[in-house]
Amino acid sequence: MNVTINRTTLALVQGDITTLEVDAIVNAANERLAHGGGLARTIARKGGPAIKRESRAWVREHGPVETGSAAITSGGELKAEYVIHAVGPVYGSAAEPAKRLASAVESSLAMADRHELRSVALPAISTGIFGYPVEAAAKVMLDAALGYLEGETGLERVVFCLYDQQAFDTFARTLRELRPGTAT
Repeated sequence: MNVTINRTTLALVQGDITTLEVDAIVNAANERLAHGGGLARTIARKGGPAIKRESRAWVREHGPVETGSAAITSGGELKAEYVIHAVGPVYGSAAEPAKRLASAVESSLAMADRHELRSVALPAISTGIFGYPVEAAAKVMLDAALGYLEGETGLERVVFCLYDQQAFDTFARTLRELRPGTAT
């Protein structure tokens, strides 16, 4: 499913984000950029030791990554040249979770722009072990991405890569609601 905003294609796909051929993939990270579980663990395992090493170095140099912000490392052995580590909120324990989730999306896209990247893929940030409901996350994330892409950006392709069919269907339905007339 694709929609065009200005000169950028926003796409929804189902699959494994670590296999996508994009300039950067987004990791649903924690503030310490630890890669202990979920998507972060998969990215570190498939991308090799460089990602963990660079994540530790980032935190040593800059401190923990605040919720709603992003950091960047190389992609190690992944197809993507970079990994953007976006820290979304833990649902139910963070103040203003929607605002923080939207900020994580916007921070990821802005990081890609700062590094002059043309394509980036995002997962459903915070919907795993952070417990954000997929339906609510889809609205917040897509709304934030669409708003960002309506502004000035060098991004040509933004992909939301959803791991399972239920998440894909939820994001697709939400995108059709936000952009009526969007084809499947």
